[in-house]
Amino acid sequence: MEGRAAALGAGTVLNALATGTGAAFGLDVETHATVELDPDRDGVEGMIAEDATADTALIERCVTLATDRWGDGEGGTVRTESDVPLAAGLKSSSAAANAAVLATCAALGLTVGDGAEPGDPPTDVDVTRLAACRLGVRAARETGVTVTGAFDDATASMFGGVCLTDNDADELRSREPVDWDVLVWTPPERAYSADADVERCGAIAPMADLVADLASAGRYVEAMTVNGLAFSAALGFDADPAVEAMPRASGVSLSGTGPSVVAVADATDPDADLDALADRWSDRPGTLRRTTTRNDGATVR
Repeated sequence: MEGRAAALGAGTVLNALATGTGAAFGLDVETHATVELDPDRDGVEGMIAEDATADTALIERCVTLATDRWGDGEGGTVRTESDVPLAAGLKSSSAAANAAVLATCAALGLTVGDGAEPGDPPTDVDVTRLAACRLGVRAARETGVTVTGAFDDATASMFGGVCLTDNDADELRSREPVDWDVLVWTPPERAYSADADVERCGAIAPMADLVADLASAGRYVEAMTVNGLAFSAALGFDADPAVEAMPRASGVSLSGTGPSVVAVADATDPDADLDALADRWSDRPGTLRRTTTRNDGATVR
């Protein structure tokens, strides 16, 4: 009883901390999970390949919830390995949760799929990706790795494209494919979503409402830039990287609760120049990553 799956990292359009409405987009970086189940084993043991000391409670809880719901409570092991850096604002927890749940479904011999669009009536499958996504969000809440439930991050990781969500209701309001080149700057420090100052973020709710209006109208790159400036201020991050990006990118934002800053270039924007931005950001400590958006989402391998 073995299964494998992969899920995407993601970047932020709208941080849901202020109002419960969030939006995120899938990136071409992946977390892979391998699950081995044993009907005779009690409990689940997890391992994170990049850090043997990292907390494995989330991925273990994902497997437990999945076997309780769709299996017979089997125990076993779950292992993840990832291109998504931990605690960097690139949705590593959502990617790990989605991959772990899907890999468990595969180990149980279940088929996973969707309707024509996420949330549509499913085709002939045992588990929809939306149900698997919600199970991973539940595990994230129960293990305390997220403040909002991160349903926006989880849907972007599971389905790709830009996903706009109501995180309070775990409702996917819209999803739209996008075709962007992406540059990510990740400074050396790390920031954990569960440690974010929710009360301070709530103070910028009017700006978050504006970002939600822009995102609802499909003006995603403008939305993410406004989001980045507002939440950099609320969460105590330097806005200089975003300001440096504005003449050279279609949109730029602090991703999640930081510390990564994500800039995008839309193919229709003649002024976007991520090479020039990379030259500017290269003087900053940390790492630069070039990637693209993804619209296919998580997959069973």
